[in-house]
Amino acid sequence: MTPLLQVRDIEKRYGARIGCTDVSFDLYPGEVMGIVGESGSGKSTLLNCLAGHLAPDAGRVIFDTRHMGPVDTVTMSEPERRMLSRTDWAFVHQHARDGLRMSVSAGGNIGERLMAVGDRHYGRIRAAALDWLGRVEIDGARIDDRPSAFSGGMQQRLQIARNLVTGPRLVFMDEPTGGLDVSVQARLLDLLRGLVRRMGLSAIIVTHDLAVVRLLADRLMVMKDGRVVESGLTDQVLDDPQHGYTQLLVSSVLQV
Repeated sequence: MTPLLQVRDIEKRYGARIGCTDVSFDLYPGEVMGIVGESGSGKSTLLNCLAGHLAPDAGRVIFDTRHMGPVDTVTMSEPERRMLSRTDWAFVHQHARDGLRMSVSAGGNIGERLMAVGDRHYGRIRAAALDWLGRVEIDGARIDDRPSAFSGGMQQRLQIARNLVTGPRLVFMDEPTGGLDVSVQARLLDLLRGLVRRMGLSAIIVTHDLAVVRLLADRLMVMKDGRVVESGLTDQVLDDPQHGYTQLLVSSVLQV
């Protein structure tokens, strides 16, 4: 099977400080990769390099596109990368406000992504928005409400609907449950797990929460000081950590 994403020797520096370095892995269709580590470990820098939000200083990010086959997205033109981010890729921000248009209705937020890929049929767009509101457990009667009228958990679910409406094959998630109450987190995680499995999505999830990757990720990478110090099957890494730093992460959760 051809990897959906091939990451090779990605490096990003901020002057003398290492953001991430020497990161390589393959991600296959339908697979979810978790990236964990404490603040400053490099996990968000890596995610933003992979998603095209940051230009890496070295390395390649090869994505198996629908029409052109494997392409290095690092060397793509900006318009090509922008179109990729509207179609095959999606990015779920930690803070939903960063991924939503707060002055536009819930239905408009979902519809905008469809319009960005060329759909102009109002009835079809509104029907798709209603369908996706239902999929993320938001009452369709709220289609014309603005996101500012929604709770934090509802805003996050709306951001997910906005991202998934175009049927992307790869979703980048940056702390998708961060800042939410525990009960809201559990409901959101259950929703995400169902959507990922039903749609056959591939995903890369950055989080500091090991419970999130335990529930969602097939494989896991542990980062420290910009480097991957351990990787493997999620249960294997969490149940039998080999690196001292991973052991520390796991034991700190068990002690809480």
